[in-house]
Amino acid sequence: MKKILIADDEVPIRLLIHSTLESEEYHIIESENGPDTVAKCLEERPDLLILDLMMPGISGEEVCKKVRSDLRTKAIPIIILTGRGKLSENEAKSFDANVYLTKPFSPLELLDCVSKILTRKK
Repeated sequence: MKKILIADDEVPIRLLIHSTLESEEYHIIESENGPDTVAKCLEERPDLLILDLMMPGISGEEVCKKVRSDLRTKAIPIIILTGRGKLSENEAKSFDANVYLTKPFSPLELLDCVSKILTRKK
C-alpha cells in the first residue's frame, strides 16, 4: 500500500484530501506544520508528499528545500498546494516539486496527479 503524507495547516483541506485518497486505499499520514512534516518525511519515508506552501513553523518552501537536500528523502515526489495563485516559472523551478496545484483544486485533478506520480514511481 502506497504511503502519502498530507501536509497542510488547514483541517478542511486535509480532510478533503484524506477522504479523496482514502477511497483509493492509500495509507494516509497527516501533518499540520513544517517541522512535523520534515520529521515525518524522515521517519515514515512516504511515497508522496502533498505540501501546502503556507505552513506554520517553517514554510512549505523550506520544507521542500529540506526534503530535497537530504539523501534519505530527496527522491520523494512532491505535489505543492498554493493559495497564492499561479506560481511564476522561476518560483516553480525553485521549489523542485513534481506538480503544482492552485487552491481551490478539484479532488479529481488531485487524484489524477497522485495516480500519475505513483504509477511512474513503481
